[in-house]
This record gives sequence, C-alpha cells and structure tokens, in this order.
Amino acid sequence: MKQNMQDLTEGSLGKKILIFSVPLMLSNLLQVLFNMADIAVIGQFAGSLSLGAVGSTATLVTMFTGFLIGLSGGINVLTALYYGAKDKDSLSKTIHSAALVSLIMGVLLLVLGVGLSEWMLTMLKTREELLDKAVLYLRIYYLGMPALAIYNFGNAVYSAVGNTKKPLYYLGFSGVLNIILNLFFVIVCHMDVAGVALASIISQYVSAALILQALRRCKDIYALHPGKLRLDPELTKDILKLGMPSGLQNVIFQFANSFVQMGVNSFDATMVAGNSAATNADAMVYDVMAAFYTACGSFMGQNYGAGKKKRVRNSYLISLAYSFGIGLILGVSLVFFGRAFLSLFTRDAAVMNAGMYRLTIMGFSYCISAFMDCTIAAARAMGKSIIPMFIVIMGSCVFRVIWVYTIFAYFHTIPSLYLLYVFSWSITAVAEILYFIRIYRQKMALLSEDRGVPCLEGRRAAGSRVYGFMQLRSLRQQKQQRNEPAGDERVPVQHR
Repeated sequence: MKQNMQDLTEGSLGKKILIFSVPLMLSNLLQVLFNMADIAVIGQFAGSLSLGAVGSTATLVTMFTGFLIGLSGGINVLTALYYGAKDKDSLSKTIHSAALVSLIMGVLLLVLGVGLSEWMLTMLKTREELLDKAVLYLRIYYLGMPALAIYNFGNAVYSAVGNTKKPLYYLGFSGVLNIILNLFFVIVCHMDVAGVALASIISQYVSAALILQALRRCKDIYALHPGKLRLDPELTKDILKLGMPSGLQNVIFQFANSFVQMGVNSFDATMVAGNSAATNADAMVYDVMAAFYTACGSFMGQNYGAGKKKRVRNSYLISLAYSFGIGLILGVSLVFFGRAFLSLFTRDAAVMNAGMYRLTIMGFSYCISAFMDCTIAAARAMGKSIIPMFIVIMGSCVFRVIWVYTIFAYFHTIPSLYLLYVFSWSITAVAEILYFIRIYRQKMALLSEDRGVPCLEGRRAAGSRVYGFMQLRSLRQQKQQRNEPAGDERVPVQHR
C-alpha cells in the first residue's frame, strides 16, 4: 500500500476501524461547524430573529446535502470494492464517472434550490417575520452545492482507500476560513444572514478545489486525470444504483422531518429559536456516529472484494458497537451540559429553556439510531440500497408523518413531538436488521460454496456486475500472484 493508505483486509479490526474513524469524526465535525458557525455568529451578533431565520432552513439544507452524502456513499462502496480487488481499470473508470456524476448532481441541486427556496420555506409554514431572511440565506447557500458534491466525492474516494487524514486537513483549513469569514461579513460588513451564507459557500469551494488538486496530483491507482473524465455506462449505473437510493432516503428523511418543523413552527418564535439552537446538536452527534458508518462500508467493501467472510461480519458488528457507544456518550453529555452548549448560539434564557426540551429527550435517543444507520451502511456494502430505502420510508418517514397528525395533534406538546424520533428509529432498526441478516447469509453462502460460482451465476445471484465479475477478477489476480493456473476461476472457499 502507498503511504497514508490502509489495507483494510488485514490486521486488528477493532483497532483499525477506530484509527480509520477518528479523522472521519473530526472531518464530519468540521463540516457541521460550517452551519454551526453560521448560527453561532448570527445568534451572538445579529439577534434571535436572524437566528430563527437561519435555523428554520436547517431541514432544507440537510435535505440537499443529505442527498449528496448518500450519493457519495455509493461511490465509497464501489471504490472500496475495486480497490480491495486490485481491479485498476474498473477503479479508474469508477472514479472518473463518479466525479462527473457528482458535479452534475451538484449543479442540478443548485438550480432546484435557488428556484424553489421561497416555495419550500412557505410550504414549511415558516413564520412571516422570518421568511425574507430565510429565503436569502438559503438561496446563497445553495450556490455552494456543486462544491459540496465534489468535496464529498473526493472524501468518499479517500475513505474507500483507507486515507481519512487528507480530507480532514483540507476541511480543517476551510473550516477555519469559514469562521473567519463569518465574523468578518457579519461584524465588520454587517451583512447579517447573507454574510454567513457567503462565508459557507466560499469555504466549500476552497475545500473542493483542494481535494480535487490532491486527486489530480496523486500517483496511485485512484488518481483523477482530467483527460479520462467520461461516464462509463455500466459503472455509472452501479454508482446510481447504490448512491441514489441512499441519497433519496436522506431527502425523504428530511421531508418527513419537515412535518416536525411544521409542528415546531406551530409554537411561538422563542420555541422556534430554541429548537434551531438545539438542532445543532443533532448534526454534531449524527456526523460523529456517521464516521463509523463510513468505516463499516469501507471495511466491508474491501473485505468483501477480497473474499474475507469473517472480516465482513466483524466489520459490521464492531462499527455498530462503536457508533452506539459514541452516540450514547455524546447524548448523555448534552443532557448534563446542554445549557453550556446552547450558550454558543444564544444569550436569551427563554430560548435556552426551549432548547433544553429537545436536548433532554434527544440526548437519550441518539444511540438508538446506530442500529438503523449502521445496518443500512452494511446493506449498501453488500450491494443493496433499494429495499433499505423503502424500509426507511415506511419505518421512519411515513411513521413520523402519522405520528405528527395523531399523537402530536392530540397532545400538542413539545415532548410529544420529539419522542417520535426514538420510536421511528427503533421500528426501522428492527426491520433493517432482519433484512440485513437475510442478505448477509445469501452473500456469505456465495463466498463459502466449495466449488464457487461461475461468473455469470455470480452476477445473477448478486444482481450486479460488481458482485460477480469483480470477485472473479480478484480471484484471477490472486492466482496469478501465487503462480497458479487461472483455468477454473471461481469464488474462493473461506476456511476461518
């Protein structure tokens, strides 16, 4: 392996997953800081009205960025598979196709976001006194979608090959720049919500430029060459097959959460502002936990590509344990130190009190989401995204809408609104785990058959060229390395 790369198919999984995930956690936290810095500066220097305006856009911002994160998850899985299988040709085509797919999606989201900002905020029943500032912030923020798409693409590639430090360095530089620009635009230039949005997109384009330059200068097999940028039909289909359901799942998640935001908006402006401040904790905890979901996909992908059955299973279990643990620790910490956290965003005691309603309930609930999200990442690593998406739609999205119009409508209290999260996560997690157990057994049976599976049968059984042809090409290369004849090329038997 090249310098800074990790071979995820060898060594202690517990130690390697942790080492792999720490830079990802820091990187994800820095991404959260983009939006948190916006709200902190607005809350401290522009007042509660501007704080409520920016906070009321959180669901729509997460909806669009969540789609790009889901798309990059598909890129991460494919890159890890081909990197683990040492398939240079398919790896190169995947990366160059993924770069174009990401850019195209980023531009489409920019157009949709700018054009539909006011309509979407109106549909969310954003309070009239907040609407103008919220629309302005959202339209400027959406101009950064292409940059965010490219950064997530680069981050997915580097994570898949085991290098989680380089994206962290670039994002760290951009995060510091974002905070400096926030303070300059708001305090010095008095630009209010427009200033924090402008600071965010400048920082996003800087991080995208840095990670693109690194991939272009890279000498390894995953390097990005501008002359090779083209959409390979089959690999583009694989990227979309894995990434689109995950991206759409995140969009639908936020669509369901928009009903929660409508519920919050039915209370007074103080409650809206308190909710806006407290929701920053959601992004912080989710994104720290998400580092282990990325690790789960990368480790399972490389080990599945290398045909290592036991490490595939253990990668899931260890990642799940880590994500549950960190979610529990962070959540409980927020319950006890919530006021100190909220003081970063507001000095208003009434707003803090409103924010503590959310932090108290969510603090004990975050860890439950690990069972759902880590299992979804594991299913994606096995090449399955569509059914997990439908499970999420029913268990977390449809269920939440029903809850808002039944339980919340009956009690109409803030606790009755926030409790829907833990119940929806629990229901969805049970269904996702049952589905994953079934597909895991199917995939591992394919790896364990004594005589293996011919190429065509492997493709049919797995439902994708990735999970049949890729395994056989990996086996061919392994035999060539051992100087064995490549005649009967079948999936290897695992004796562990």
